[in-house]
Amino acid sequence: MNVTVEIGDWEHECCGEAIERNDMIDLGCSRFQDAGGQVRLIETHHDSRPETHVRGRVVDILVLADDGSTTPILRLPSGAALRGFDDEDDGHLESPWTGELVEEESNHFLIVVKR
Repeated sequence: MNVTVEIGDWEHECCGEAIERNDMIDLGCSRFQDAGGQVRLIETHHDSRPETHVRGRVVDILVLADDGSTTPILRLPSGAALRGFDDEDDGHLESPWTGELVEEESNHFLIVVKR
């Protein structure tokens, strides 16, 4: 079963770790019900206590644009790399199949985890 977790905004930019396809992860998440009634899982590691954990293997990583469209990326750089503060990681988003740069400016990502 695949589960999608939203990651991003200030929380990932602050101190989020890099996530790569095929990584085994354990993400603490809060549940949020949107206006349409859909329950979303949002990764948290700061002030709020996780309501649930999503554990498994990363099978897909997507950058989420403001218009709701998604683009697959090879890996999610750490928050420090995304802000330009990692000497060993340029923080660029790359296509998983071509290595070309993904020009999306969003700081919202979707991690698909196979449980």
